Amino acid sequence: MNVTEISRPLAWPFEEAQKLAVRAEELAKPGVLFETGYGPSGLPHIGTFGEVARTSWVRHAYTVLTGKPSRLLAFSDDMDGLRKVPDNIPNRDALRPFLGRPLTRIPDPFGTHESFGHHNNARLRGFLDSFGFDYEFASATEYYAGGRFDAALRRVLEAFDEIVAVILPTLGPERRETYSPILPIHPETGVVEQVRIDKIDVDAATVFWTDVQGKRFETSVLGGGAKCQWKADWAMRWFALGVDYEMSGKDLIDSVKLSGRICEVLGAKPPIGYTYELFLDDRGQKISKSRGNGLSVEEWLRYAPPESLSQFMFNQPHRAKKLFFDVIPRAVDEYIANVARTRSEDEAALRANPAWHAHLGRIPPGAGSPISFGMLLNLASVINAETPEILWGFIRRYLPEASPEAAPFLARLVEHAVLYYQDFVRPEKRFRAPDAVERAALSDLAETLRGMAPGADAEAIQTMVYEVGKRHPFSALKAWFACLYQVLLGQTEGPRFGGFVALYGISETVALIERRLAGFGDA
Repeated sequence: MNVTEISRPLAWPFEEAQKLAVRAEELAKPGVLFETGYGPSGLPHIGTFGEVARTSWVRHAYTVLTGKPSRLLAFSDDMDGLRKVPDNIPNRDALRPFLGRPLTRIPDPFGTHESFGHHNNARLRGFLDSFGFDYEFASATEYYAGGRFDAALRRVLEAFDEIVAVILPTLGPERRETYSPILPIHPETGVVEQVRIDKIDVDAATVFWTDVQGKRFETSVLGGGAKCQWKADWAMRWFALGVDYEMSGKDLIDSVKLSGRICEVLGAKPPIGYTYELFLDDRGQKISKSRGNGLSVEEWLRYAPPESLSQFMFNQPHRAKKLFFDVIPRAVDEYIANVARTRSEDEAALRANPAWHAHLGRIPPGAGSPISFGMLLNLASVINAETPEILWGFIRRYLPEASPEAAPFLARLVEHAVLYYQDFVRPEKRFRAPDAVERAALSDLAETLRGMAPGADAEAIQTMVYEVGKRHPFSALKAWFACLYQVLLGQTEGPRFGGFVALYGISETVALIERRLAGFGDA
């Protein structure tokens, strides 16, 4: 397909895919290479998921647009020297003597793999595999030691002075004195040395340097004897592997620019990039792993299915988003709503639907739920659900054909709803007494509900709730619904009240209203 024939994209992955299609045509490439990078000094986290998921969506969009092959390389920078001992590992003191060595030449503090780098690489692969990502794993250690980068490293030596000229203006005076794009591995200590290079032998592919003890060395840059400083390393990798696309966070904007210039110095066109915004906590502060003010993948998956995390990651990645527990229910219900939409959308609309992208164009038959997560949380709140079975008793009355076997996604939501209610909703429940107007309206609502047929559907009940609110002097109907949530449920907001009544039961809702009014006494 000629790129000019591609119709206007409808979602950001297609916008990115179209740029990539243009690049592939310009470079006459039969296939393209996507890359994601990972620093294995720590464990994979929610940002790792976001980067691989988003890259996978662009890759899928590229396939849909062009039909051409592609690969996704998950690259581990495991030859980096360990700068500090992480706080969240066992036997921390045992690692201190190995500071500065490549991560794959440091003992595994967990005692399960041949090195700390190998342990974290295994965790990364297990993490990615658990989400079903289609990728190829790459280890910097294996690529350097196996000679995969040898030709590119020779090119780095040839362009050594040009690369230094790109980087020096960005450094302070002291760092300029010792900067080198090549970092030799000390043959005696095994440390990745950040030292000034005294001399280069391009033909022999060696560098001459002096360590802090004054000893002079000549080190080959080939076969794992040296590695590149990180911005040069990024550029060298793009050049050596022919990377076409790589995402990165907003905090790396300047690094992307510098690495792009180095890539051009080496003789290649830098990959297309996409800058995504970073996450914020509930106070609007940047999330930091060291401060622990973020939300982990494990925590998210305790309270919601992975599809909801994909939904969260898909939404406007170029904008900063708050990432804390309160965003989970909304993400779940957005996903459910989007799955429902896919059943009636044409192809053009599907390509703009986050659920379609999250499932790479193949929506599973059992995806979605007839009951929203917000509704389940409110039901759990009213009945003080301690087990999923309690919720299922109400669900079966509302949907007689429903069962964990027939509705597996709903079954997962029920499990999550109980945990989320117990950990977050129950501790925050705050009931308030109704004022005179609200008391009269609630009494009217109870009486009107008594006159409705037991099997009335959610829409009919919702319409009735509106009519009751209109009969009383509220400043706006929003105030009426705030009364329902705050007085009856002890929450500041909730789902469509008609749906809640249909699920909970009309007679049960009448009894709930009466209990709340009696509990608060006269207004």
